[in-house]
Amino acid sequence: MSDTIENLQGNWNYPTAVRFGVGKAAGIGEACRDLGMKNPLLVTDPGLAGLPMIADAVASCEKAGLTCGVFSDIKPNPIGQNVDDGADAYKAGNHDGVIAFGGGSGLDAAKAIALLVGQTRPLFDFEDAGDNWTRVIEEGVAPIVAVPTTSGTGSEVGRASVITDEANHVKKIIFHPKMMPSIVVADPALTVGLPAHITAATGMDALSHNLEAYCSPFFHPMAEGIAVEGIRLVKEYLPAAVKDGNDLVARSQMMISSTMGATAFQRGLGGMHALAHPLGALYDAHHGLLNAVLMPYVLIRNRSVIENRMSRLAAYIGLENASFDGVLNWVLELRQELKIPNDLGALNIDDAQADLVGRMATEDPSAGGNPIQLTADEYKDVFVKAVKGDLS
Repeated sequence: MSDTIENLQGNWNYPTAVRFGVGKAAGIGEACRDLGMKNPLLVTDPGLAGLPMIADAVASCEKAGLTCGVFSDIKPNPIGQNVDDGADAYKAGNHDGVIAFGGGSGLDAAKAIALLVGQTRPLFDFEDAGDNWTRVIEEGVAPIVAVPTTSGTGSEVGRASVITDEANHVKKIIFHPKMMPSIVVADPALTVGLPAHITAATGMDALSHNLEAYCSPFFHPMAEGIAVEGIRLVKEYLPAAVKDGNDLVARSQMMISSTMGATAFQRGLGGMHALAHPLGALYDAHHGLLNAVLMPYVLIRNRSVIENRMSRLAAYIGLENASFDGVLNWVLELRQELKIPNDLGALNIDDAQADLVGRMATEDPSAGGNPIQLTADEYKDVFVKAVKGDLS
C-alpha cells in the first residue's frame, strides 16, 4: 500500500481489561462480581468440564457470593446446535452472565451463547457479512468474563466466534463488538496440563494470527507493531513451552503472544485462514494444526507482495538471513522441531474436493486480508500443493 494521505486512515478499537499472571484464576468470581453478575453460566468443553480447574472456578464464584452453573456440550469445532443448547441452558438457569472458559472452541461457543441469549433471530443471521451485525439487540448481549486455557486462538480478546453451520458444512464468523469479553482472566498456569502436540498446534495458530496480520494490506500500524512482537515471542518461547510444559515463563510468553495475535488480526487475516476454515468444516481437523501445515504454502504464494516486509520481520526477530527466505526457512525448521506434518495428506486430507475448497476459500471473510486477492483456482492450487507437500 502506498503512503498517500487517503490511505492513512482507519477506525480502530483495541482490547479490553486483561488480568494477567500466574494465580489470577483465583479471581474469576471477583471478575464476575465486578461486572454485576450474580449467577453466571460457565461455558466450557467436555474435556475440561471434569477437571479441577473448573471446580476451582465454580468455587471462586461461590467465594465471591455468586452461584454458578456449567454447560459443556460443545464439539471441538462448535456447531450451531451447541450454541442453541447453551442459550437454552442459560435461560433455564436464569443466568445473568457468561464465563467463557477453555480453548478456542469453548471461548467461541461461550461468546456466541452470550450474544444469542438476548436475540429474537437465529444465530447465523449474525454472520459477519455486510451489516448483519446491526441486527443484534445490543442490550440483550450477556456480559462475558473470558478465561483462556490454551495459547493459540486469542479468542478471549476477540469480537467474533467461528461456529460451524452444520446444515451447510461451512464455518461462519459471528461478529458483534459487544462479543468482546469485558474482563479477561489470563492465567498461564491453566495451560500447564496441555500435551506437547496441542501446545505446538495452538502455538502455531498464534503465529499464524500474528503473521497474517503483519502481512495484511490494510492500514493499522498499531496492529502491525503488535504482530511483529507476537512473532518474536513465538520464536523465543514456543519451542521451550513444547519441550517443558511446566516452564511457566514460556507458558506466560506464549499466552501473551496468543493475545497479541488476536489483537493484531483486527488488521485482517489471509489465505491460511481462508483455507483452514473450510478444511475444518469439511474434515473436522484441528484449526491450529491446519494453519501450521498451510503456513509455508501461503507465504510462498504471497511472496511477490510480502518480500520486503519479510526482510524487516527477519531483522527484527534476529534471523541471520534477513530476507523472505530467512523467514520461510525459520518457519520450516520450527515446524520440523515441533513435529508438525509437512503436508495435509498427513492429516488424512486429499484433494478430491479441491474445487469446492477453492471456492469456499474465496468466500471466507479472511480472504479479504490476503496480500494478493486470489481466485478460486489459485486457492485450489495452493491447497493441492499443501496436500502433496509441493513447496515449489
